[in-house]
Amino acid sequence: MSTQPSSSRGSSARRYLFVFLIGLVIGAIATVMAVRAIQARKDHFHEGVMHVQEWHLGQLKSKVEQNRCAATDTLPNLKALRTMADDLEPAFPDLADDKRFTEHASLMRQRLDAAIASPPLTCASLGTTASSIGEACKACHQDFR
Repeated sequence: MSTQPSSSRGSSARRYLFVFLIGLVIGAIATVMAVRAIQARKDHFHEGVMHVQEWHLGQLKSKVEQNRCAATDTLPNLKALRTMADDLEPAFPDLADDKRFTEHASLMRQRLDAAIASPPLTCASLGTTASSIGEACKACHQDFR
């Protein structure tokens, strides 16, 4: 009879340890699921708009470096930037009613419209155009970052 209580204690400790480990695993899985659900609810649209605009502006700057500044080389990027500029207010719904933000977005569209209407034909003019667009981006980022 003296052996039964000690083996009963050992098996109880193992059971508690097993249940504890199962609880840890289930808790870790539930935590990961909860964090992923929270991340999925986050709106990444504004980040996408900014990344696409940054990429196209970088393409314009690389065209200057590569000395490929013909209108046929630059217009696709300018048009893509202009299309993305239409999405600035929807991408930032919290700022859509802010007068400064709408002015920055309008200035960006204005500069892109001018660049598309009269495309830069030399690398010097493309560099000036890219700098002008970059300054519009920078002005907005200084006010709202």
